[in-house]
Amino acid sequence: MHDGLPGADLIESGLNDLRAGRETIAALLVAIGAPRLRTLGLEIPDNLPDNPEHRLYDLLARDDSDSAHSRYNAYLRRLVSYERAAECVRP
Repeated sequence: MHDGLPGADLIESGLNDLRAGRETIAALLVAIGAPRLRTLGLEIPDNLPDNPEHRLYDLLARDDSDSAHSRYNAYLRRLVSYERAAECVRP
């Protein structure tokens, strides 16, 4: 785990939630990014939720359907920001 990178707190929280079997925004975000995150050396659980993209959107829409789309895109940008930064510091 690369602490200090943008979004690292969200990725760490998502990993903990996945390991505990919790379906949270952070867990679904890590599930979406799992292939690339594994390439970066993170240990992602094998039992990931099906259709994490749809489940994340649905979870966000339950809270506030009017802002779900913009919040969904903002979370994806945080994921990509973390992935890109982690690639830059990867040994």
